[in-house]
Amino acid sequence: MSGVVTSPREVKDALYEQFARVGKATAHPKRLELLDLLLQGERSVEELAAAAHLSMTSASAQLQVLRQARLVATQRAGKRVLYRIADDTVYTLVRAITEVARARLSEVGQTVRAYFHARDSLEPIDAEQLRRRAAAGEVVVLDVRPSAEYAAGHIPGAVSIPLDQLADRIADLPTGTEIVAYCRGPYCVLAAEAVDLLRHARRRARRLQVGFPQWRHAGLPVATGSQIG
Repeated sequence: MSGVVTSPREVKDALYEQFARVGKATAHPKRLELLDLLLQGERSVEELAAAAHLSMTSASAQLQVLRQARLVATQRAGKRVLYRIADDTVYTLVRAITEVARARLSEVGQTVRAYFHARDSLEPIDAEQLRRRAAAGEVVVLDVRPSAEYAAGHIPGAVSIPLDQLADRIADLPTGTEIVAYCRGPYCVLAAEAVDLLRHARRRARRLQVGFPQWRHAGLPVATGSQIG
């Protein structure tokens, strides 16, 4: 936008042009996935490319679009450049997009029912239930995200076993107590896959209805740092 705005029509045109910048920036599935990954914590372009199954060139290009729309910000950590979401309004934006899509697009509901509901022989547990039951020692909370995401922020007391290690580390989990697995959000497949593995090993397991970003934005307790032991 350049020059001086002098009429109501120019004001509206100028504003809607800027609003459209945000819409354009999120109008790509991989850019939405990158935002979802950044909701877990700041990451380098190398980490984001690997997590989103993108080449470095493609990841850099998609992040540049998000940065130009002011949806992500960067900071230097030594020789690395770390990306992060610009602020909590970006979380609100991503959540709104997914909620509208689920409400208005039947394809979203069909995919959710086919993949998630088919695996939920028991109802997923909600965040408040988990908080109460974890405080009472009634469940083991299992974070199956990559260890870097766990270190950036996790549910207090959660055990960190990334999904790709879980099959070999089920014996590390206590027996006789229900396990509640969580990951990046309500549409993250990691927790659902973890529950399948655990039940196959004859463990009682359910998944958390939401993911870590939703837990944090609900104002529930959050811990940081790597797991000890």
